[in-house]
Amino acid sequence: MTAVESPRDDKRRVFADLTPLRTSADYRRLWFGNTVSWVGQGMTALAISLQVYDITGSAFSVGLVGLFSLVPLVVFGLYGGAIADTVDRRALGLAGATGSAVLAAALSAAAFAGFHRVWFLYAIVALQAVCAALNSPARSAMIPRLLPPEQLRAANALNSMVMTFGTLVGPSLGGVIVGVAGYQTAYLIDALAFFASLYAMWRLPAMPPERTGAGVTAGGGKPGARERASVLDGLRFLGTRPNLRATFVSDLFAMILAQPKALFPAVAALWFGGDAKTTGLLVAAPAFGALLGGVVSGWQSRIRRHGQAILIAVAAWGLAIAAFGLSRNLWVGLLCLAAAGYADTSSMIFRNTMMQVAAPDEMRGRLQGVFIVVVAGGPRLGDFVAGSVADLASPTVAITGGGLLCVLAVGVFALFARGFRRYDALDPTP
Repeated sequence: MTAVESPRDDKRRVFADLTPLRTSADYRRLWFGNTVSWVGQGMTALAISLQVYDITGSAFSVGLVGLFSLVPLVVFGLYGGAIADTVDRRALGLAGATGSAVLAAALSAAAFAGFHRVWFLYAIVALQAVCAALNSPARSAMIPRLLPPEQLRAANALNSMVMTFGTLVGPSLGGVIVGVAGYQTAYLIDALAFFASLYAMWRLPAMPPERTGAGVTAGGGKPGARERASVLDGLRFLGTRPNLRATFVSDLFAMILAQPKALFPAVAALWFGGDAKTTGLLVAAPAFGALLGGVVSGWQSRIRRHGQAILIAVAAWGLAIAAFGLSRNLWVGLLCLAAAGYADTSSMIFRNTMMQVAAPDEMRGRLQGVFIVVVAGGPRLGDFVAGSVADLASPTVAITGGGLLCVLAVGVFALFARGFRRYDALDPTP
């Protein structure tokens, strides 16, 4: 079988499939390196926010950290994907990881020297986002070259655990380290953590894109013309591949229509009579559910209809968010958010697997660039929608109404996306 495991293994498996870690030393090193670096990045993200607030005493200034990170991710996301489809991805990954390590070291050196300037922190955050926008498409496009197609779903489940683990553990560990040893130590640990990722990529073979002629444009002789042409080629390719396009559209329903994160501080106080700690629990609950979704993902190997699974997962996200909007008991609300996080991870695993299997190698970097733009921009737009509706009506209307609207949008979309519903992992069609 080419895209799913044997039926006998399917029936026994509940927890995450560790086959990719057992069979590929290259993937195992890359996975471990990414785990360490994600924790380090989570530490640095919290430390920068704390340091900005320590310098300015302004919550608005802390909010600008996200803006300085978002803009480069969106601007360079597509461009980074295009570069990943024109150069050796191993070399690009090494360059991105090296840049991130140097920037973390610069943060540490500045903190040790007592150089505390907000503009410097903003500049580092923006440059880190550029490195991530260049590194992430290359790293994602490497995975299908390291593993056979039948192991990609399991690899995406393992990768989801890396990201969620870093999101949960990194900030918590960063807060402890900053409190005990200062910002400089947190930044220094992050810089050292990148060496795990650098070592893993250094051991990889060269990975130039495989050329099949799908959407490749020379782009002329001017510097950067080839990459700009590649971006347009990637968008044209996505426009002619309905199943791949549907993975992005369905995800946008969840991120724009049913994104309650911006309302967590308000509902923590209004609904649950809580404070900042309650808000922290609300933020952590979806991440916990997402981590559980990666750990308990073995059963997904039985699923062949990946498009159908994505639609069901997005609808489940909407229902869980709608239920959260009606809850007035904190533990019930946390359970709803955890269920939403579990559904989101399930959707992500199938979406990434479709993108890696159904797309030709030479387009994978560009599609990952589009993915970065959608993932970076979608939730921010969702925050704006939720905040606007909450101000015009109420948080209940914004959250429950948004969740139900997400379910409705998925249902209507499913009526027209028949090919997406029928997508078969044994016969992948982009």
